[in-house]
Amino acid sequence: MPPHQAVLYSEALESLNLIAGGVYVDCTFGRGGHSSGILQALDDSGKLLAFDRDIEAINSDEAKQLLTDNRFSLHHGCFADLAATVARLGYSGQVNGILMDLGVSSPQLDSADRGFSFLRDGPLDMRMNTHDGLTAAQYLAQVDEQDLTKVLFEYGEERFARRIAKAIVQQRLHKPLETTLQLAKLIEECVPFRDKHKHPATRTFQAIRIEINQELEQIKTALTQSVQVLAPRGRLVVIAFHSLEDRIVKRFIREESGLKNNPGRLPIKEQDIARGQLKKIGKSIRAEQQELERNPRARSAIMRVAEKI
Repeated sequence: MPPHQAVLYSEALESLNLIAGGVYVDCTFGRGGHSSGILQALDDSGKLLAFDRDIEAINSDEAKQLLTDNRFSLHHGCFADLAATVARLGYSGQVNGILMDLGVSSPQLDSADRGFSFLRDGPLDMRMNTHDGLTAAQYLAQVDEQDLTKVLFEYGEERFARRIAKAIVQQRLHKPLETTLQLAKLIEECVPFRDKHKHPATRTFQAIRIEINQELEQIKTALTQSVQVLAPRGRLVVIAFHSLEDRIVKRFIREESGLKNNPGRLPIKEQDIARGQLKKIGKSIRAEQQELERNPRARSAIMRVAEKI
């Protein structure tokens, strides 16, 4: 197993159905766990393109090591740039596999300075790309209470969204929130009771992170683009970590695996019925007990696989 415990490592590589001379895309490089495995399966003619929004991932020792391999290229940016980047490299319609390992990486969670974790005190940042966009602190200092309530409810599925949003807006009238522990403490104080085995700030931190990074929109865009860049029989492999991500992936694969419209009882030729361009491969996959014991963060991971027709 590669360093940083890439989730569902063996399962993801197997699901990509790797071809030695194929062209592959790792949409979420992280620290290169999955990318390393893909490269090991390729011959001299194979190619791997990876993306990451995080400059720390781009400048990591793992990235520097892999970049010595002329089969590998690394793009600093959103995986919503998938189609444009693949086209620029001349691989449109020729990609044999795309891997998306969604969510926050372990190095991001483990670094207090990134502000992703409510368990470590650090600045309220939460940006995947620390050189672009508002920090979580800046967002919370200006967001409308009603808009914040909606974000917490929709992206965090937080039942106390209205109460938490109100507390945040009232707090900033006296002193703006600047650190992760300040926000976590405020949430603890205003939530009447907590779920078993879950910190009361979990859903709020997730919701704010998703909002400032526009994560769900990025996923929708990349999924749509994946169809046009994949070669026939090319695989799409997506690992999600919470229900909002997985719902988008599941719906996309379902829609692209069936009829694109419903002609009902109208007389219509079969060739005129718009159909999706993917077929679902197998059932959803979760980490086995052995991996869960080694890497508890894999417990919420769910992987779905589709193949271009």
